[in-house]
Amino acid sequence: MTVTPHPDEPRPGDGLVKAGGVVFIAGALATLATMAPLFLDVDPFPPYAWAVCMLMGVGFAISAAGVLRSAAAQRRAARAAVGADGRA
Repeated sequence: MTVTPHPDEPRPGDGLVKAGGVVFIAGALATLATMAPLFLDVDPFPPYAWAVCMLMGVGFAISAAGVLRSAAAQRRAARAAVGADGRA
């Protein structure tokens, strides 16, 4: 027997996935802003602006951690259901 959570109920890792998405989008916007001067033939931004572009990778890592946390929670719930039920 499987236990399906209520759709409105937050699950483990949901917050990390949302936060990672926001951080990723911020990094993507920073990348677009940093690359624009190269195509517009104006002075490029200073190096610290390029460092902000690394937020894309950080956001991806945060989201991946949320997905792994969610998968681990689902695995634990499945094991507990099988253990309590006594059959697979």
